[in-house]
Amino acid sequence: MAIFEERRPSPEQWGEGWDGEYAIEFRDVHKAYGRNRVLDGMTLKIPAGRITMLMGPSGTGKSVCVAHAIGLTRPDSGDVLVEGVSVPSLDDHELLALRKEKFGVLFQDGALFSSMSVLDNVAFPLRHNTDKSEEEIVEIARRRLEEVGLLEAANLAPAELSGGMRKRAGFARALAMDPSIVFFDEPDSGLDPVRTALLCQLIQEVHEDQGGTYVVVTHDMLSARRIGEHIALLWKGRIVADGPAHELFSSDDPFVRQFLNGESRGPLGMD
Repeated sequence: MAIFEERRPSPEQWGEGWDGEYAIEFRDVHKAYGRNRVLDGMTLKIPAGRITMLMGPSGTGKSVCVAHAIGLTRPDSGDVLVEGVSVPSLDDHELLALRKEKFGVLFQDGALFSSMSVLDNVAFPLRHNTDKSEEEIVEIARRRLEEVGLLEAANLAPAELSGGMRKRAGFARALAMDPSIVFFDEPDSGLDPVRTALLCQLIQEVHEDQGGTYVVVTHDMLSARRIGEHIALLWKGRIVADGPAHELFSSDDPFVRQFLNGESRGPLGMD
């Protein structure tokens, strides 16, 4: 049921020299906060049009990577390209335009406005960032809610939703502006295994229907196995392995095998 055109920009919208193969590139990115070196020469290419799982132990900088891609923080050195555009080189006005055009984000708790209905939450970015008529905005919001199975909850308040429903409402809002890239910040956080599986199924179904580049930050191995098409493992500020999911899950690399299989023996310890 393709409701919107596939979220893939036309060549004239791409950054100069972008060939469409990789949606996001981190080039030797360094970032430190005081003495805490979070990213230490991180290099990664995230393929366009795929579901990439960004994984790694807690505190390794996964969320900092997302913040760099969106332009919420700038690298101390190195570069981050989004569809061929150097994000650190953009001024505030250009960054805002990039975020509006390119990105959707699903935060851990859905980040819904408690004073608004579910429908108004989904409609919020459209009302504030487009010149569409109210009729068009409501129609888009209702379609997005229908995609995530929440149309009947359109008039409810976020407080009336379960945790899984809030995640779905946040997903609908992340899709509202028809972004080409969607980030998921630990979408399985706080969900039981059944609801995690259902959310993964929803993410996969919407991606198959709508296209686009999805980047999922997660610790959940089952989620990675269910929907991951590409996997990148971050450790001590660097990507230690990345590639097609089936290759990483069969890897003999000690760190990759230990982390993806949840083994106690290996280079990864409690520190």
